[in-house]
Amino acid sequence: MTGTTTSRVPGNHARGPRRPRLHTLAAEHDPVRPRQEAETTVTEAILLVGGQGTRLRPLTVNTPKPMVPAAGVPFLTHQLARARAAGVEHIVLATSYLAEVFEPHFGDGSKLGLHLKYVTEEEPLGTGGAIRNVASRLTCGPGDPVLIFNGDILTGLDIRALVDTHRSTGADVSLHLTRVDDPRAYGLVPTDADGRVTAFLEKPQTPEEIVTDQINAGAYVFNRSVIDSIPAGRPVSVERETFPGLLADGAHLQGMVDSTYWLDLGTPQAFVRGSADLVLGRAPSPAVPGRCGDRLVMAGADVAPDAKLSGGTAIGTDARVGPGARIDGSTVLAGAVVEAGADVRDSLIGAGARIGARSVLDGAVIGDGADVGADNELRAGVRVWCDARIPDAAIRFSAP
Repeated sequence: MTGTTTSRVPGNHARGPRRPRLHTLAAEHDPVRPRQEAETTVTEAILLVGGQGTRLRPLTVNTPKPMVPAAGVPFLTHQLARARAAGVEHIVLATSYLAEVFEPHFGDGSKLGLHLKYVTEEEPLGTGGAIRNVASRLTCGPGDPVLIFNGDILTGLDIRALVDTHRSTGADVSLHLTRVDDPRAYGLVPTDADGRVTAFLEKPQTPEEIVTDQINAGAYVFNRSVIDSIPAGRPVSVERETFPGLLADGAHLQGMVDSTYWLDLGTPQAFVRGSADLVLGRAPSPAVPGRCGDRLVMAGADVAPDAKLSGGTAIGTDARVGPGARIDGSTVLAGAVVEAGADVRDSLIGAGARIGARSVLDGAVIGDGADVGADNELRAGVRVWCDARIPDAAIRFSAP
């Protein structure tokens, strides 16, 4: 998970066999592919998509988190498209939960101009373990950079700038850092005047412990040699073990603060917001299937002429929206039905679900195949599980 870094006392950090002193490797570039100062692209990447997405349930009961549609397409599509636009050609997907879903959808990646490979974790390995687990599928040399990013972060990060920072500073690892107004929920990553990371700190418990507003934003550039140094075959956290261990060994970890759009899509409310921001154009993606605006209606959807869609609402393939319905800032997945007069705000309606006539949803998540009867009122982050049935007028937050 991003933003949960921790500090360790130098010389007392947990790790496997001692790593080589990796700060020297940045200058020992692969002799076959010498460093090129003008080169600002990276052609290989690892995408971590193995999480179970428990905070997003019931959205992730049937679908892995990166495959839940945002702005009309699986969220992973946006990440792959942005990586390709930055010059990445080869991506290894580190999968685990519902791993069988990814390859049938994306295949070899050629439709996106990419070459994709898939590696499945049989047992959870953590972020560092997952990175190490796919290392054999990389083709680059030890001094070459590898982009690594998480499958649940929506960001406008300038990927080329991160790679350029990595090359120009001679770093072993470079981290995308972002600033947040309230860093108490995150691990902190202070840097010196040159942007070099000086520590990884626990979530602050008191105002005095808030020494920076910079947090780990979940995208990195690793030299290949660093990836190969991560212990294999066991769980490893990059935030709690790899990064603090590298600092203790004297490695060069560089931070690049990029304060463009950034959102962790780990909760249903954040996911709905992220999808709406993609539709509205607030979050950049070349994969949005249509013009940015107040609404996105996918092919085959049937929307009544007097229905009102606004706030970045996305209507999935073959979904149906009845007369007089109002949907604002929400996502309606494929085959779902919103009947006449329903009022839906900041909510997500799962594939094949039904919302009965005149029902009100505000901040609700409706699982795949659920059936919400007419004249119900669902508010305050309520989650209706997949295939659940709610009778007509069964739930109210106000007098009828």
